[in-house]
Amino acid sequence: MRVAISIVGFKNSDDIVKCLSALDKCDYRDFQVIICENGGLEAYDQLIASLPSSLEGGQDVRVIAAPSNLGYAGGVNVCLRETPDADAWWILNPDTQPHPGALSALVARLSMGDCDAVGGTTHFEDGTVEAFGGRWRPWLARAESIGNGAPVERPVSSGAIELKISYISGASMLVGRGFVEAVGPMNESYFLYCEEVEWCLRGAQIGMRLGFAPGGLVLHHQGTTTGSGLDIRTRPRLPVFLDERNKLLVTRDCYPARLPIAAIAAMALLFLRFGRRRAWRQLGYGLEGWFAGLLGRRGRPSWLQA
Repeated sequence: MRVAISIVGFKNSDDIVKCLSALDKCDYRDFQVIICENGGLEAYDQLIASLPSSLEGGQDVRVIAAPSNLGYAGGVNVCLRETPDADAWWILNPDTQPHPGALSALVARLSMGDCDAVGGTTHFEDGTVEAFGGRWRPWLARAESIGNGAPVERPVSSGAIELKISYISGASMLVGRGFVEAVGPMNESYFLYCEEVEWCLRGAQIGMRLGFAPGGLVLHHQGTTTGSGLDIRTRPRLPVFLDERNKLLVTRDCYPARLPIAAIAAMALLFLRFGRRRAWRQLGYGLEGWFAGLLGRRGRPSWLQA
């Protein structure tokens, strides 16, 4: 199975260098690397200067300069279009470092033929699980990370996880050709956040199946580009705004009849999340995003510089 490893960068060449260093140790060798740089020509030039044209195993490394900041989904779609001969695409966040056996485990699960996209185990540096995948709560417009906080070394049943997941983490997801051909590209109107949720839910509506490979271990340094990993009271406007906006966009696109109730629930959860921590500025960002989602506004926020 020929895999195109697809990475979207934004002025974070240091992260991508570390990611490729980890991929050099990958025990599955039939892949190429395609990177879409969203941060402009200066960032593209810096990235080109920082990376080899191929890995030690001979795998090609190709960098594409996006015409503008296309967002995460837009960057992924560039990678998909630029590698039309791939059998599958491993979509990786730039701030990840896969374990040597991660891709082998993901490919083995996809090759079983009873699923169309596969997720693995993303984890933090402290050895705890970030997610085995996610569960979407449509009445609450809420995404829940399955397994969050559990020790990475604790055994987990792939079958049990597959019964629960409704989406795969966009930090590490292997999608087969059948999935892409049937579902189409990621929804670029989301710009950033929740695009993988909508993609998986859209796929499920036409019969696409999600698999889980416990051995697909990927270290994730969350939020190095956007600041989403910062303390809740110092989190910047962009991740808070888009997180709240796009939750309602997922509801609007996939469960439109539930939008009135989900919007009320999302508002209540917003106050609980930020208000009780006295994160008043972040509450304001969230309310701004909630209102934008309620109105169905999409794309890159007008106030965000390219």
